[in-house]
Amino acid sequence: MYSLKKNYKLILYFFLIFTLLFLPFLFTSSFALTLFCKMGVLIIFSVAYNMLLGQTGLLSFGHAIYFGLAGYASIHFLSGINNNYFPSLPIFILPFIGAFIGLALGFVIGYLSTKRVGTAFAMISLGFCELVTALTLIFVVFFNGEDGIQADRVTGNNYFGLTYGPQNEVYYLILFWCIFSVLIMYLLTRTPFGRMCNAVRDNQQRAEFVGYDVRKIRWMAFSLSAMFAGAAGSLHAINYEHIGFESVSLAQSGMVLFMAYIGGVGNFLGPILGAISLTYLDTMLSDMTEAWVLYFGIIFVIVIAYAPQGLAGLILMHDPIIRNKPSLLKKLAIPYVFFGISILLLVVGFTSLIELIHSLKSNHSVLKVYWIEISNQNFLIWIMFILLTILGILACKRSYTQTKTVWDEVIEDIKLGFIK
Repeated sequence: MYSLKKNYKLILYFFLIFTLLFLPFLFTSSFALTLFCKMGVLIIFSVAYNMLLGQTGLLSFGHAIYFGLAGYASIHFLSGINNNYFPSLPIFILPFIGAFIGLALGFVIGYLSTKRVGTAFAMISLGFCELVTALTLIFVVFFNGEDGIQADRVTGNNYFGLTYGPQNEVYYLILFWCIFSVLIMYLLTRTPFGRMCNAVRDNQQRAEFVGYDVRKIRWMAFSLSAMFAGAAGSLHAINYEHIGFESVSLAQSGMVLFMAYIGGVGNFLGPILGAISLTYLDTMLSDMTEAWVLYFGIIFVIVIAYAPQGLAGLILMHDPIIRNKPSLLKKLAIPYVFFGISILLLVVGFTSLIELIHSLKSNHSVLKVYWIEISNQNFLIWIMFILLTILGILACKRSYTQTKTVWDEVIEDIKLGFIK
C-alpha cells in the first residue's frame, strides 16, 4: 500500500501515455485530431518557454521568434522535398532541423539578450520580436509576406509506410515528439544544470558568491529553451502545412506567456495544463464569441491575482492530503461543490452581460447565449443577468470563506498527525 502511494505519480503518467495512444480511436473526427495535434505542439512550446521563465526566472516577450523561424525553415525544407531538392529527406527528421535552427538563433540572440536581466531583458526580447515580425513582412523572397508559405506534407517518401496524409499519423508524430521533448526537458530540471538555473532564479548574488557564472547559465538556458521552441515550430509547420508572420508575432509570444502563467510557472506540470486548457478555450471560444480575447485577459488577471501558482498549484496543493490522509478529501467535497456552483453562477451572469453589451454594436437584437436565444432589447433580461452576476459575486465570497475555513481545518489535522 505504501509503495502504491509512493509511486502514484508514476502510475498516473503511464496511464496518461496509454490514454494518449488510444485517443485517435476514441475521437475520430478530423477536428478533434487537429485540436489534439495543436495541443501537443503548444505543450512543447510552453514547457520550453517555462524552462526560461519558471526555471531560470527570465521573462521573455519574444520567444515566438524561435518557434516561428524554425517553422519557416522547416516549411522551406518541406517545399524542397516536394520539388525533389531533398528527395530522400524523411519528414520525421524536420523537428531535428527546427531544433537546430532554434538552438542557433537562441545561441546568437541569447548572447546579447542575457547581458541584461529583469525589465531590460524583457524589453530586448520584445524588440527582437517586433524586428523579426517586420522582417517577415519586408523580405517577401524568403517569408512571402502576409500570405506566408505553404507546402504539402504528403511527399511520397513513405518511410515505415507513413504518408502523413491522414491526421492520425501526424498526431502520432507530434505525440512522439511531445513525450520525447517533455521528458528531456524534465530530466534537464533534475540535473545540476537545472539546479543552477533555479539558484540563479532565486538568488543571483548568492549564486555568484559560490562561484557560478550567472550570465553563462542564463545563456545556456536561453539557448536550450529556444531549441525546444524550434522543434515545436517545425511540428506546427508540418501540422498546418503553412507558416505565416503570426507565428513569430507578439500575439504568439503573449499566448505562450498566458499558457505558462495560467498553468503555473512554479511547477513543471503547469505549462502542460496551461497549453491544454488555453488551446481548448482558444479553439472553442473563438467560434462562439467575438469577445474571446477579453475573456482570456480576464482569466489571466484572475489567475495572477488569486491563484499565482496557476492550475498546477491548485492541484498540487492537495498532494500532502493525498499522501497522508486521503480520507480528508471527503471533508472538502461539499465546500468545493458550493464554491463551484458559485463560480458557475458568476460566470454565467457576467459572460451573458458581456455578450449583451457586445451585441449592441450589431443590428440584430436577438443573440444566443448558452444555447438560449435572448433579446438585448428586453429590459428584464438585463436586470436578470445583472442580479445573477451580483448573486454570483456574493456567493463566491461566502463560499470561499467557508472553503478556506474547512481547508485550514484539514491542514491542521495533517499537522497534528505529524506531531503525534
